[in-house]
Amino acid sequence: MARPISKLAEGWWDYTTLDQDILSDAASLTVKDLEQLGRPGFTVKFYDSVEEFYCAQALEYIDAWRQSTPDNPAGICGPIGPTAQLPLVARMVNALGLNLAACEAHFWGMDEWLENGRPVDETHPLSFARCDNELCFNRIEPSLAMPAANKHFPSGDLAAFSRSFDSVRCVVMQGGQGEIKHWAFNDPMPRSGKFQDAPPSPEEYRQLATRIVKLHPVTIVQNARTSGGGNVNLVPTHACTVGPQETWKAEKVSIWHPGYHDNPFGIRLTSLMISKRIVDSSVPMSLLADHPNVQFNYLRPGIGSVDVKMN
Repeated sequence: MARPISKLAEGWWDYTTLDQDILSDAASLTVKDLEQLGRPGFTVKFYDSVEEFYCAQALEYIDAWRQSTPDNPAGICGPIGPTAQLPLVARMVNALGLNLAACEAHFWGMDEWLENGRPVDETHPLSFARCDNELCFNRIEPSLAMPAANKHFPSGDLAAFSRSFDSVRCVVMQGGQGEIKHWAFNDPMPRSGKFQDAPPSPEEYRQLATRIVKLHPVTIVQNARTSGGGNVNLVPTHACTVGPQETWKAEKVSIWHPGYHDNPFGIRLTSLMISKRIVDSSVPMSLLADHPNVQFNYLRPGIGSVDVKMN
């Protein structure tokens, strides 16, 4: 039976092309249901306050960097979105006197925008590297600062960026969840060519490494909403992004749901699919069902409901 045409963008795959039963099951989940979706390899955690939520996210940076030594360097791959954890990371590093240079700590940025065939530099108002540096790394005391060589951004030699995950232990890869159900910019594929009638198999999608991607229209609109005041023309249509290959080299994948990046339905759908091992590349986040150590972190006041409410 042919899969439905997307309600969001007819030339693309996305979650609206799933079987209706899956979508209905996700919409019916209560908060208590979410609490019970954990299983071996998939942990679901809840935080009652904004402060606790972002403090816990920042502590994942500290925990990763405290494991790093010159003989066994380690680090964390972190997102832009959420960003409220980043100033907290800098404060914690300074308060603890954690010398990131002495312990050979590393950091990977997840993605960067692409314009005119080239990654944007830090003069671009939406630059992710600029955000990481301004909100976190530039706030760390110079005597404790991470060497520039230990900060890896997918904005130059993408093959070298990918290889860095082989030479440095990635303790945790953090992420948010976009409205198109991605982590980083691992968006669903266009509905064309060999993927005209079906999206890539999970096995095919899992082979993707750091690369240049064309962004789903929903991703463009979301980034305009969350970062550009709705100015869609400011948002590039392509980006460089860390891929599933690198993600599976991370010891843990930690996804943070504050409730304002994706919506109440979306943050239920991916948790259900990962818990029940329903893997479909039209919902890229669902591929994490096959990763051995995934944690979803929910801000309880941000979970909301999927009830119909006319605003």
